[in-house]
This record gives sequence, C-alpha cells and structure tokens, in this order.
Amino acid sequence: MRGTVRRSLITGTVFALATTLPFGIAPAVADPTPDSRHLPLPDQFTVLRTGSRGIEVHNAKKRLKGLGFFPGNLSPLYDSALRMTVWAFQKANGLKPVDRIDLPTWQALLRPRRIRPLVTYAERERAEIDLRRQLLIAWRDGKPVLVTHISTGARRPYCEKGHCGFASTPVGDYRVGVRVPGWSTGILGAMFYPVYFNGGIAIHGSTLVPRFPASHGCVRVPLHNALDLYRFLQPGTPVYVRRPEALAGRAMRVRGERRPRIPKARPVEAPHRSYKNSSRPGRSTGHRTGGDAGGHR
Repeated sequence: MRGTVRRSLITGTVFALATTLPFGIAPAVADPTPDSRHLPLPDQFTVLRTGSRGIEVHNAKKRLKGLGFFPGNLSPLYDSALRMTVWAFQKANGLKPVDRIDLPTWQALLRPRRIRPLVTYAERERAEIDLRRQLLIAWRDGKPVLVTHISTGARRPYCEKGHCGFASTPVGDYRVGVRVPGWSTGILGAMFYPVYFNGGIAIHGSTLVPRFPASHGCVRVPLHNALDLYRFLQPGTPVYVRRPEALAGRAMRVRGERRPRIPKARPVEAPHRSYKNSSRPGRSTGHRTGGDAGGHR
C-alpha cells in the first residue's frame, strides 16, 4: 500500500511538471547536482516497458513532450514511438538507451540535463546531428525544440541493387536543399518526408531506425518525427553534422571568432515518387525498405 501511494505521488509530480511546460520547447534546465536528499527511493517508481499501459505511461509521454522529445500520440500505451523517444531522452541525459523507463530514467525525467549545442558559432535556427550519440537536435531562437533518436551511416562498404559505396554520413556544415513531401523512393529504398542537405544525403523518416548506425549515409528518423522535422527544416536551414569524439583535444570556438561560410546545398534530382502524397504511412502502394536517398553515392 505504501509503495502504491509513493508511486502515485511521484507520478503526480511528473504530471504537474509536464503540464507547466510549453509543448515543443525544451526548458533551459540546469545540470542536476548529485544530492541524495532529493533523489526518490527505488520503490517510488514502476518500471515501464513496451506493452505497458496506464496513466504512468501517459504522464511519461506528456513529460517527454514538454522537454522537447516528441513521443507521438499521448495514449496510455507504451508503443514503438515511445520506445525510440525514450532512447533519445536517455542518450541526451548520459544514460544507456534501454527498452524501458527504469529508475535512472524516472530520475532524469524529474531533473533533466541541459541540452548543450554542438556548435557554438551556429545560427540560432538550425539542426545539429550528433553522430556519436545518434541524436538530432532542432534549435529555434537558441533553444532546443525537438530532439530525436536517429540512425546514420553504418561506416562500412555496401553493394545493393547494383550500387556500391561506403555508408557514411560526412561531418560538415550544410544547408537544406530539396524537400519531398510524403513517401518517395530512391535507388536504395523508401523515404518518408525526405529533406536533402548534402547532395543525395537526406534526413528522412524510416520504418527501421535501430539503436546503431545502419543507413547508407542518410539520417533516418522515426516516422512519428519525420513530418515535424520536414516542417521545421525549410530550404536554407543550416545542418551541422558532428562526431564529438573526433573533436577531443581541439580548442573550443570562442565568441567573436569568425563564423565559417556554409555552402549552399548541392542540387539533387528529386527521387521517383511511387507513393501517394500522404502523411499516413499505411497508404503506401509499394514495398518500404527503410532505405536511403536516390542520389547518395
């Protein structure tokens, strides 16, 4: 009985925090300080997993949305969209991505880390792609407004459907170019709302977004985040791709340093459209492979 009451109190706390935050805007929270006096006891939480259902799942989704991690619908079901959203939140908070909301994840939901930019000289409205943590962060007015789990280039050679290359998502500064609404197909598979930013490399929704880099070079995002990113990433929006461990030991850029010029996005021929222009993935008429862009080399 006591454990049930404690769980209810904590759930109510999470719900109260969620309802006071503007949806889609991540708050500028301070990094948590290790103070055991304010940490909840282990029996105050219920571990949630795929298939779990109830008010605690709904409240967790609402809290994540308030922090800028969009879990899709706010139903009381722990579905695949919430599963990948939890991965993103765990990675952003220095936790190992697991298929559950456990005690460390509940504690992070109560006291989340501040999301820090990868690029200090970046424009205030931009997308940042973290290849190490496999995260994409959309920024507006200097604030993170959408954080999502991604899967980028697998960093290995491939030969598929008569096309060979090296699966890589190159580090660099780019800008959004061609955008294609709905489902489209390229030489290596299907894409949902692709946004090209580096030749044939695009950010696009996919049915297959594992916890590891697995694409041919594109940036795969969960289907439930693809349309929001498509609307955010207008032509000309900067896209910064970084691998933070590769920057270890290099001096941080300081304020006042000259900002490098970001080249315009290289033109790419829009891929063949074989799907209806619909935001409903189930209306596609062909086979969806979760593949990548038609112009990718």
